[in-house]
Amino acid sequence: MANHSSSPSLLCASFNQDHSYFAVGTRDGVRIFDTNTGRLCYERAVGAFVIAEMLFSSSLLAIVGAGDQPSLSPRRLCLFNTTTGAALRELNFLTSILAVRMNRQRLIVILQDKAYVYEINSLTILDTIDTVPNIKGLCAFSPCLDACYLALPASTTKGSALLYNVMDCHLHCEIEAHRSPLAAMVLSSNGMYIATASEQGTIIRVHLVSDATKSYSFRRGTYPSTIFSLSFGPSKQLPDILAASSSSGSIHLFTLGFASHPSRSKRSSGFLGSIIPGAVNDVLDPAYHHVLHNAVSAGVKSHAIIRKVENVTNSSSSELLACRAIMSVITYNGYFQEYNLSIDAQNELSWSLVREFNLLTATMDKAS
Repeated sequence: MANHSSSPSLLCASFNQDHSYFAVGTRDGVRIFDTNTGRLCYERAVGAFVIAEMLFSSSLLAIVGAGDQPSLSPRRLCLFNTTTGAALRELNFLTSILAVRMNRQRLIVILQDKAYVYEINSLTILDTIDTVPNIKGLCAFSPCLDACYLALPASTTKGSALLYNVMDCHLHCEIEAHRSPLAAMVLSSNGMYIATASEQGTIIRVHLVSDATKSYSFRRGTYPSTIFSLSFGPSKQLPDILAASSSSGSIHLFTLGFASHPSRSKRSSGFLGSIIPGAVNDVLDPAYHHVLHNAVSAGVKSHAIIRKVENVTNSSSSELLACRAIMSVITYNGYFQEYNLSIDAQNELSWSLVREFNLLTATMDKAS
């Protein structure tokens, strides 16, 4: 990894719902990139933005300004058409907007003590959720319409999460995951699982949303560390890999689906002895925990996602030979990184940095 400046250059960074594109907000404006090619697809240089959220691969972009100028108030959400350059609608609030999430039927707006649920086409408000003080705008949202859940912190003193079904507008359950307050959480794309990390950052837990039961528990490390992001792999059933980026500069990988494969489970009686879900140890067998040390400069905020996963099996015996994945990382000092990952039958991780470029100097006229 190159030795980049640790000073933050990005104000926000987010991948779209299927990870095919990502948007970043800077002091100068908003930029959208194609994740597969690294191409800069769109740029709007009108001032500083602290929120930029895409709706899949559509031209709809939700943006919130940093307040450096009156037209870019942090209390105003603008739904913007990147193709026509027109503002479609604006929503104004009494306090600063801390997070925005979308899918094809719902728009979620997170304030410090409230969450608003809108029907995205008409912008009809469907529900207003009173929350505990949530100064970081912490939330998790599933883009899946069949299991469309919104997760919000339930406490400021312990790591509990409330899960709302925002299609039917009702509270689904409360999950008590940690003793310390929540620092990060993510829902799988199918809405089946939620992963959480506390402010202590040593344990990451995964719960099955349907009945709020714990399915996995991972020890990230012994020493406390701030978890910046959590991301599930793109599997439609059991997520394959969970990635966690942290303030230590390392990225941790936990092989969920790989660990639950029959040919792997037989070799690890200390883990589960049968296919997940089932009885779960409090701390997962470390054989399914891998670390990319010093992937990012220590202290630099980063956002890591597992973009593609491929399980390689023996055609005759169906034995799992390897798990291969592509991981994309955005660092807040202004870089994009892409890694090829492979975990072989001996459970050894190999990885290589295959692409890296500066998000601030990329231009519209060529691919990176």
